[in-house]
Amino acid sequence: MLLFNSFLFCGFVCLLAQLILDNSKLTPGHITSIFVVIGAFLDTFSIYDIIIEKVGGGAMIPITSFGHSLIHGALQRANSMGIIGILMGMFDLTATGITAAIIFSFIFSLFFKPKN
Repeated sequence: MLLFNSFLFCGFVCLLAQLILDNSKLTPGHITSIFVVIGAFLDTFSIYDIIIEKVGGGAMIPITSFGHSLIHGALQRANSMGIIGILMGMFDLTATGITAAIIFSFIFSLFFKPKN
């Protein structure tokens, strides 16, 4: 049942993004930013943690989990280190993903040319 719930959650996030893309003038970059902010907002009030408990790993796949990771790390470190811990915590949980995105985009830019 957990796998089914995970599949439904990811599908719902994708469906919502596609509906916004088809019915508005927002670009994919705008929609991605909106979902990161939604994930951060939900984690601020510990709602995203409840979603993770109910859905499982499927909640950690969509772009909303990036916002969750940013805020989760910041709040965790802010409790232990104070105001400076906010920035440190944000980069603790997301450093691997950000580094991978930079490295892979550099590698792919060596092999592929952008379209005009």
